[in-house]
Amino acid sequence: MPGTDARETARTVTGSLELLPHLPELPARGPGADMIGRGAGLLVELFAQVEPSGWRFADRPGRDSRRARSWLGEDLDALEEFTQGYRGPLKLQAVGPWTLAASVELRHGEKALADPGACRDIAGSLTEGLRRHLAEVRTRVPGAEPVLQLDEPSLSAVLAGSVKTASGFQRLRAVDRQVAEETLRSVVRALDVPVVVHSCAPGVPIPLLRRAGVAGVSLDFSFLTERDDDDLGEAVEGGTVILAGVVPSTDTGLSDPAGSVQGVRTLWRRLGLDPELLGRRVLVTPTCGLAGASPDYAKRALSLSVKAAQSLVDNPE
Repeated sequence: MPGTDARETARTVTGSLELLPHLPELPARGPGADMIGRGAGLLVELFAQVEPSGWRFADRPGRDSRRARSWLGEDLDALEEFTQGYRGPLKLQAVGPWTLAASVELRHGEKALADPGACRDIAGSLTEGLRRHLAEVRTRVPGAEPVLQLDEPSLSAVLAGSVKTASGFQRLRAVDRQVAEETLRSVVRALDVPVVVHSCAPGVPIPLLRRAGVAGVSLDFSFLTERDDDDLGEAVEGGTVILAGVVPSTDTGLSDPAGSVQGVRTLWRRLGLDPELLGRRVLVTPTCGLAGASPDYAKRALSLSVKAAQSLVDNPE
């Protein structure tokens, strides 16, 4: 979300998304409030700090790690304040293990993705950190039914071997798809909540994510092609929830709610899926995070997402 005011953002989110509020992230506050910094702050017995090139692992916790945990605590305080008495689903989000490995550098300067052992350590540390995070949220919001979103915008690049080295002159070797799947499966199985994987990049590996055990896949619908039809159709029929990113994430003219999801209806007809499944298998979301939007636009985008989802329920065909 845009801005730096945790209380005002929590008020907006809980007010706009009454059936599925979430814990906001406010990267405009600076290092530690960004997706990678927050993920680094969740790690257990692994520490990172900000260097001119970005986040890098360190030998001990420092100012940047403490700041990341402080920002998260401030966000949790605000969420707790505006969810008093709330009962129902509550979405949390954290960077996934592969995007974290593709973004944080080892002590000698190369991306952690280049070291299979480091990737395993990151996945294990992140899993334990997420367990603790979920436990704290349940304590603060006793009526919550947590849903965890893992943000993996780099997953497609990790699998394709297109992640650049720290120098930027070469690309790191592609991670074996089975290794990537097993790592994600280990994280999903270790957490006793439904897990959704979000990626706003092209080429989201839907079958791999389903085999890893995710409950839902969140993607930017503008990147879908007819080559994705079979994977999407099998996912829907198999019970996977699709979080359809159809509302633009940055300031632009917004269409009416029904118009925003016309592409979803068109896809449904092309796949020959039961229209009644729309209300049970599809959530409507912005295409990606709203941090680059103005605060006013972000509010309107959330409201439009809710109305567009309702239009799918009311008029599935």
